[in-house]
This record gives sequence, C-alpha cells and structure tokens, in this order.
Amino acid sequence: MLITSYSPKVLGDTLIAITARDEASQRSERQGDIVQIKGKSGQLLGYNFFNASKILSDLGNNDGQVFLSAEQVAALNAAITAAGFTDELELDETPKFVIGVVTEFKAHPDSDHLHVAQVDLGNGLVKQIVCGAPNAALGQHAVAALPGAMMPDGKLIWPGALRGVDSYGMLCSARELGLPNAPQKRGILVLPDSVPAGTPFDFDKAEAFLAANQD
Repeated sequence: MLITSYSPKVLGDTLIAITARDEASQRSERQGDIVQIKGKSGQLLGYNFFNASKILSDLGNNDGQVFLSAEQVAALNAAITAAGFTDELELDETPKFVIGVVTEFKAHPDSDHLHVAQVDLGNGLVKQIVCGAPNAALGQHAVAALPGAMMPDGKLIWPGALRGVDSYGMLCSARELGLPNAPQKRGILVLPDSVPAGTPFDFDKAEAFLAANQD
C-alpha cells in the first residue's frame, strides 16, 4: 500500500508517504531530508520527504493526495537508498474508489440504525461493509472507498469494525466525496445500475451526473 500527499500551503515542501496504518508505539529516524517511520514490530509505516521538490521536480501545484507514477516512486526509492535506508516504497496503482453493488443487506446486530452489507467490488471480490446511511438498500450501485483511500478531507480508510462488526471500507455520500453542489444531508450517492461493480470511480463524471440529477 502507498498513500502519498503533498500540501505545501500547510506543510511546506514536504511529501508524506504512508505504507501502513499508524501504530500506538512507533519510532522515527532521520537521515538528511528523509524521515523513516516504523512501528514497534519493525513494520515500515512510511516516510516524510523534506524539500521534496528536489527529488520530484514535477509535484507542481498539488494540494492533497498525490498519485505517483512508477518513475516518481523509483526516484523516491533512489533517494531512500542514498540516505542509507533499506525499506523501499512499492508502487500501488490499485483503484481505491470503485463502484460496489450491495448483494446482501441486513440489520446490524447491535445498532438500531446501522446495516451490514455484502458488497460486490468486481473481479470476484465481495467484502463486508457496515453502513449507516438512511437510503442504503439491497441492489444499489454505490461508491466504495477501500482501504488505502484518502478522502477529500484527508481521512484515511482502513479495515475496521463498527460496534463489533468488521467493515472493509465505507460506502460514500456525495458530500464525503467532496463533489461540488453535493446535498448537505446524509445518504450514499446511488449510481445507475448500468455502472458495473469494480469500475473505478470517476469524480468528473460523477459531478456531471449529480448536476443532472439535482432535485
């Protein structure tokens, strides 16, 4: 997994690379402009690259999540090696926002408003997602944010549990996806049935769809 973000207005010329979920106990080591963060077990959690534009001159005006190319990851790994670290970054091009189809929908055993959905994410992958949206229902095609996704507000999505029930990601509302003119109310964004499970979510097309289907 690789999640990268660059927000020069907030953090200056610093690229954040996250490879695993934060741990309560972690340690960091700095060599030059690179800080390596590891968990107590020794698992790599990520790197901070200060003066990042010296390594990646094409970061441009990015502000938020950055989707790196293979060449950019290779450049970061070269800098990591030059700094004396041995844990390299791995390119991750797996879509983190995809269309999911709700194939099973049951009440949560310990909640009066949550539901437990089995969601077809395409390519034979079906995962359980706990959802609290009042409009969620069986058969819907919705946007699933999968582990490794960074939401527009900066929140990272990891596997977890809601009131004791495992949940792999989340089903998203238009507001949570940061779509312009999104309804300011609870409820997942329901897409046409013609969009198959596993289709990478296209934010631009969704914006147009939302504009055309406003009440």
